[in-house]
Amino acid sequence: MQPLLGLVLASLFAFSGAQAADRDRVVAFLETTGFDVALDSIALSAEMAPGMLGVDAGDFGAAWVELSQDVFDRREMREIALGILEETLEEDALSHAAEFYASPLGARLVKAENASHMVEDDETKQQAGMRIISDLVADGSDRPHLFQRMGLALDSDGTGVKAVQEIQFRFLMAASAAGVIDLQLDADRLRALMKEQQASTRMAMQAANLAANAYTYQGFSDAELEQYIAALEHPLMQRVYELLNAVTFEITANRFELLAYRLKGLEPAQDL
Repeated sequence: MQPLLGLVLASLFAFSGAQAADRDRVVAFLETTGFDVALDSIALSAEMAPGMLGVDAGDFGAAWVELSQDVFDRREMREIALGILEETLEEDALSHAAEFYASPLGARLVKAENASHMVEDDETKQQAGMRIISDLVADGSDRPHLFQRMGLALDSDGTGVKAVQEIQFRFLMAASAAGVIDLQLDADRLRALMKEQQASTRMAMQAANLAANAYTYQGFSDAELEQYIAALEHPLMQRVYELLNAVTFEITANRFELLAYRLKGLEPAQDL
């Protein structure tokens, strides 16, 4: 188990000693909250892999699609998530989150979030979101501030940037070990480079999240967004998202590592 997920799960196991939820309850929770669709959308991140290696997906040939679908198998990713959540998701936190997302507003939010998660052309979504933000700023709207609050509520411990960089690090190191790339940096130098880029990465992620939120929640009023943010800021909901974020990042990193090893048969070594 990697450090990010290990630390989060250790803190959750130590939290109150509450009873973990059973499997059926966790399955229902995933469906009610839309986290099942969020897990499925991890498969869309596979399109970033060739770019990290400095190649085009087309260079891998037709086998690339088959490989990425096999590695990012949605049923397998859900099983991994269920296994972790059965052990760590306390019943009180599950019930609290499920109750909100089963409400009329919660159900509408899940529907909008599910649709946004599965938009395959992320660039189009980003451009649309940035246009919305630009118009809101020109109108003097307070919605951009609401989206910023939402972003903070969803990643209250600020681990998002480090988690993304950890995924990149593990993928590149696995690709190097598998002989897919000739990595010109050792592990320490790669981590140092990523640390230097942390501030710019954080700014880019914040801008991307702002645009994504503007796109996703364009059908909701300011009052509804305020209600949603207040729900996200509740301590029990914070515990839920701390765990869900850790599970998402760990599954993504695990899949990228597996993808790196499986790529060896598709592409000769590349310099990086």
